Order: sequence, then structure tokens, then C-alpha cells
Amino acid sequence: MEFSELIKTATVESVLLSCAGQPAVKGTLCITSHHLLLSSCPGGEGQPSAVELWLLIRNVDAVEKRVQNVGWYQPPRSSGSPRGNRLAGSSGTITLRCKDLKVLQLEIPGMEECLNIASSIEALSSVDSVMMMYPFFHRPQSLRLEEGWPRLPIEQHFQQIATKTTQWRLSDVNQDFAVCPTYPPAVIVPAAVSEETLRRAARFRQGGRFPVLSYYHTRNGTVMLRSGQPLTGPNRKRCPEDEMLLGSVLDEGERGFIIDTRSAQTAKQARMTGGGTEPKSSYPQWKRLHRPLERGRPLQESFIKLVEACNDASLGMDRWLGRLGGCRWLSHVKAALSTACLAAQCLDREESCVLVHGAEGTDTTLLVTALAQVILDPGCRTLKGFQELLEREWIQAGHPFHLRCARSAYSHARLKQEAPPLLPFPAKKKLSLLFLDCVWQLSRQFPFSLEFSEGLLLTLFDNAYASDYGTFLCNNEKERCLCKVKENTHSLWAWLDQPEERKKYLNPLYSPNLLVIWPSVEPQSIQLWQGLFFRWIRSSQYLDEAWAEIWRLVEGSNTAVKESTENRLSHSLSDPAARMENER
Repeated sequence: MEFSELIKTATVESVLLSCAGQPAVKGTLCITSHHLLLSSCPGGEGQPSAVELWLLIRNVDAVEKRVQNVGWYQPPRSSGSPRGNRLAGSSGTITLRCKDLKVLQLEIPGMEECLNIASSIEALSSVDSVMMMYPFFHRPQSLRLEEGWPRLPIEQHFQQIATKTTQWRLSDVNQDFAVCPTYPPAVIVPAAVSEETLRRAARFRQGGRFPVLSYYHTRNGTVMLRSGQPLTGPNRKRCPEDEMLLGSVLDEGERGFIIDTRSAQTAKQARMTGGGTEPKSSYPQWKRLHRPLERGRPLQESFIKLVEACNDASLGMDRWLGRLGGCRWLSHVKAALSTACLAAQCLDREESCVLVHGAEGTDTTLLVTALAQVILDPGCRTLKGFQELLEREWIQAGHPFHLRCARSAYSHARLKQEAPPLLPFPAKKKLSLLFLDCVWQLSRQFPFSLEFSEGLLLTLFDNAYASDYGTFLCNNEKERCLCKVKENTHSLWAWLDQPEERKKYLNPLYSPNLLVIWPSVEPQSIQLWQGLFFRWIRSSQYLDEAWAEIWRLVEGSNTAVKESTENRLSHSLSDPAARMENER
């Protein structure tokens, strides 16, 4: 397939671009294989010449078009000109609803041009081949392809654990992805468990996702594991190897907790389709706790309703509060934080090991294990540590980003309206967005404890849906290897590591906090993430100016402290009496 085949009209003049909170801009619209560009008319009609739109077409979630046909007329014939009718006064409007929740409107002269532009954008934004996406073509001069792959090698992460305990080992049982297609080639497992035991245990877990180490709590040596659900089925099948694997994690007399992110009823129903839970008789040292987290359609509908409410400028206070409560998004945030706190409490206060799983083990499971680590580990609250956490617990752990982020709120809302009454519309789980929202809640409640700012969370949200970089491409490590993502695309982490970029995402108020941060999950403590959901609706000018002033004060304070220290040291070295005292 050639991109040129999908572009019906490449350039249109005198296009008017409108976006909420921004002045309208008229210019030339161009469509390339991956971008939509608009260059404003230089100096024309009193407009500035530097205004441009540079939109990655992959970011487009829904295209709405409306055309107006004023009438037809016969233009005067000149010598040698063909006879024919000509459309006069026709125009069209295209509304682009983006995955990052931005809404753009293009007023295009000419009905045919409008329809061609809309058709081209729809076709280009629907290209689903990973190797045809922009990261395979993006080549920034300041980066090398090998930089940032991976952010933290699993071998290096294991060495950090191996210095504290010998009870775990690095296994390459999944080297060829034959045991589990969604796990990375190397995983950390109990040292006492053989490779054959791991293979047999994998056949007893959904998707082959046998229990592996997610987090080692250095304060007391407890661990958190993650897996897929056991395939007990209606006949309550057992797997001695799986029982042995989990039994090897606990010493005699110890107990552990299995946090199931499904309701007890849902887990029970899963047995009828081959899934299930760990029976107490087979896992006597493990206590099962059910903490249901919504996934799939309920979570998607909640996201759609919230975005619709945020975009409705006609709402009064009462109706706004009613629709905010009715969408139940904040309830999902509260439930996710509560479950992560439970896992953290079992590890830190109960001093017990934890296994987390739902059904597949690629969505709510990763949400809980990653959030618990942000709560427990100060290293995960640094800029570098948070990137390593995302790499380890989301990307390498097999969260299907390509599948989950193919659509956002707007296209799902349209699919829901168009779906036949008896057929459910395809729901995508918004677990990565829910995770970022929960981290934002932590940053708001503990404004000094996270080294990174809200800007990083927004950048991660944007890049998960549409990116110049290959970090979030594909659904798992196996697919990334087949597509040779690491060999042919740049890493987002390498871009963020550049000094001029890194500073944009730092929290000027950061002060390292070595303690566990226990968030409040009371309803009054959970707030709407306005920086995301209102980002394109209202201007952030005054907030940006406030943060710039905070940065100025912090940098000025640091400079003053440094100069004061240098002056005292200089005076000390120049004073003979002080020099003699220092020598003593």
C-alpha cells in the first residue's frame, strides 16, 4: 500500500482553522502521509505569519463533515474551453475530534475538496499496520536509534534485587515467547522453581501468564507477584506445579494474599468458561481478597460521558455536578487507588506477600501493581524511576497499547450510537489513562513527593495514543521483536532524557520523601483532573505563568544558597584562625 493512494486532495488554499480558546487562522492546508499541516497566510489580513498546525493524523479519533451546496451555474465559455457546469459557492466544514481530546474545525472552500480531505484523513488515520506508522519514519537529528532501548534492562533490575536476597533468579524460560506470548523473554521467578515447573504452571494460567515477581519491598523482604487467572474450570482442576510455585514464595507458617480484581460473582462465573480462582484447599497459605475494578464497556462509557460533560458549555452548576457524578469516573479512580493501597498495606504493614490478578492479567492487574509501587517506593516517584516503572510494569509486562489506544472517547461515542441495539459496541479498556489519573491524584495530595510534574503525565497520555516514538507501539514484546521496533524507531525515553526536554517535566517543589505515601480515598479527596479534561477547553495561561514564577523563585533561592555557601567557604579559607581550626 502506498500512502499516496489514500490522499485524494493534498493541498487546499484559504482554509479557516478554529480551535476553542484560540483565534481562528486562515491558511494553506496540506496532507502528508502522517501529518495534517496548516501554514497561515504571512501577514495577510492582519494575521501573524508564524501560526501553524502540525497534527499527527494518527491522533485523529473521529471525522465529522458537513457540506453546503449553494447552487450550480454555467460559466462563460472562452475560446477552446470545454463545455460544462461549475459548482459555485459550495463549502464544507470538517470537525476533527482527536484522541488527546482536542477538537479542531476546518472550514474548506469547495464541496469536493472538503469531502476529499475528510476521506483522506479518515483513511490515513485508520491505517493499522504498525510498520506504516510515523515512528518508523521519524528521525530526529539529536538522537541515535539505540538510545533508550530499553529504559532499564531486566538484568540490571534483577541485579538490584539480587544484592538484597538470593531467593529469586532470572529465568529465560520464555526466551522464544513459546511459554507466554505476552511476557518478555526474561522474567524473575523463585530460585527454587525449575524451568519445567514454570512451563507446566504456565499451561494452568490464562495466556500462559504464570506468577512472576513484580516488586521486591526492601524494607521487609516481602514481594508482590502478578499473573493471569488460574484455569480451574467447572471441574475445579488443579496444577501441582502452580501450587508449588506459589508455595515456594512463603516460608512455613507465613501467609500471603491474593488480590483478585474481579468480584467474587464474576470470578465464580469465569469457571464456567474455563477460568476461575485459587481454591483455599489447594493454596492453604494464601487468602483471597476480591476488589472488583471495572473494565471494558463500563469504564469506556464512563470516559465517554465525562468527556461529553466537559465539552458541554451550556451546563449550569447543578446539571454539571449531576453529570460528573453520573459518569462515575471518579468512582473508578477511587476504586483503583483503594485496591493499590490494599496491596501496599499487605506488603508494608501486614508484612505479607501479595499475588495480584484479574482475568487476563494485562489490564487491572498492572494498574494495581504499578500504583502500589508508586505508593511504596520513593524510587518510583523520581522522573527516571517512574519511566522505568512504566517500562517494566506496563510495556514489558504486556499491556496491549496498540489494541487499547486504537480509539478514544469520540470514536467510541459514535460507534455506540451506530451499533445495532442487540450488538455491543467494541469497548476498549482505558486502564493506562486511569493509572495516569491516579498518579495525578497522588501528585496533588503529595505535591512535594513526586519529582515529575503534571506535564509528564499529559505527555505520556498523548504518546500512548499517537506518538513520534516507538515506545508504546504494539501489544507486547513479541510483537515489538517481530516488527523490529527497537531497531527502527526512536525511544520516547531518549527524547525526554535530553536536558532541555527533561527540565520541562520536573517538579520545582520536589523534595525526596523516603516514606510510604498513603493517599486519602475519601470522596472529598478525589478531584477531577482538570489539566487533562479541560486542557483544550480553557486557557492555562495564568497557571503556566504561576509555575514559571515558582521556577524563578526556586532557582533564585538555589543560587542564593550556593553563593552564600561559597562565600562562607572562601572566608573560612582566607581567615588564618579559621584555617588552623579546620586543619585541627
